[in-house]
Amino acid sequence: MTLPLIGVTTYLEDSARWSVWDLPAALLPAGYPRLVQASGGLAAMLPPDDPARAAEAVARLDGLVVAGGADVEPVRYGAEPEPRTGPPARERDSWELALIDAALAAGTPLLGICRGMQLLNVALGGTLVQHIDGHAVELGVFGSHSVTPVPDTLYASLVPEATSVPTYHHQAVDHLGKGLTVGAYAEDGMVEAVELPGEQWVLGVQWHPEMGEDRRVMRGLVAAAGAR
Repeated sequence: MTLPLIGVTTYLEDSARWSVWDLPAALLPAGYPRLVQASGGLAAMLPPDDPARAAEAVARLDGLVVAGGADVEPVRYGAEPEPRTGPPARERDSWELALIDAALAAGTPLLGICRGMQLLNVALGGTLVQHIDGHAVELGVFGSHSVTPVPDTLYASLVPEATSVPTYHHQAVDHLGKGLTVGAYAEDGMVEAVELPGEQWVLGVQWHPEMGEDRRVMRGLVAAAGAR
């Protein structure tokens, strides 16, 4: 049986240290490829590249994960940066927006995680809240809170009950992008999942499934990728 090939976007850092090395590096927390592998897929890293190559990259994949990371630059959704908005990652923004566009055009199953969900919303014309409180415990520490699915959604078909999820974010969806619907909410009413109704498998989650034990969201992506 051929395993679905799942591309996962990465950081691109000017300096990273391992062993005796301190060099520029493409980085991806190990939880992402491990979750893809444990869910039945093959993981491939997609570091920032020329956006003109996005369609060719997506054409070689069975599924796409847009990973978490830096805040989306507010200019992407027509806003000025607020004081607590982090520094931009322009190479990632350009590359990942191009990947999202290519995946949507090709019908490729797509999962956005945290930043990836926010970028999916922006790609479809939506906007973001630049700062919220209560969804990150402290710097560099994942917290958790409950997420409740919206009935009759893609997310609810994967996870039908309220669950506690690993969370670390300070930005969130404001106005929904064109065609998107809400798949889950936090207890405070914050949008926690978005999706595109229809035949194509497109889901964004605000939390970090790669930091938890629940594989159902990633299994859904891998199954959709394999079905193609």
